[in-house]
Amino acid sequence: MKWVFSYGSLMWRPAIPYIMCRKASLLGWSRRFWQLSSDHRGTILNPGRVVTLVRDEQSRCVGVAFSIADQNWEEVKINLDYREKNGYNRHFVKIAFDNNVSATALTYIAGPENPSYSPFAELSEKVVRGVSKAAGASGTNLEYLASLNGSLIDMGIEDYEVSSLLEAVLKFKRTI
Repeated sequence: MKWVFSYGSLMWRPAIPYIMCRKASLLGWSRRFWQLSSDHRGTILNPGRVVTLVRDEQSRCVGVAFSIADQNWEEVKINLDYREKNGYNRHFVKIAFDNNVSATALTYIAGPENPSYSPFAELSEKVVRGVSKAAGASGTNLEYLASLNGSLIDMGIEDYEVSSLLEAVLKFKRTI
């Protein structure tokens, strides 16, 4: 059995065959909306923003781990490689479950070496406006943001990065 760690859209739309899913944590990483999406949640002219992982020794990213049957492993990697093609690379990380058991898991991280990497220090009107207006082949950027926030709330997790961006986008949409 192998594991896939999800911290973004795979949490609510895995689209991979899995045996079970469990809440899991990744220590030393934080979830950030630092990846532009011109394929799933935006276009080349109006890219959306999706999450990636950023090294942060003081943080813990909570997500979902999917256990994958050995006979499905190669198919799952091929499907995820295609899905995460816009700047994401495979990484093997050590995840921890609530019972303090750990495992190695495959995850995808979009880092600064890719052209769609777009970090920001604080929420700006430009970021909020972009997220509120972006839409792509997989739906609107707001749907992505709301689904991610909802998945985290369902797990009892408050992620300030996610909730503060959602709050800002909803506030902006009420003013236009």
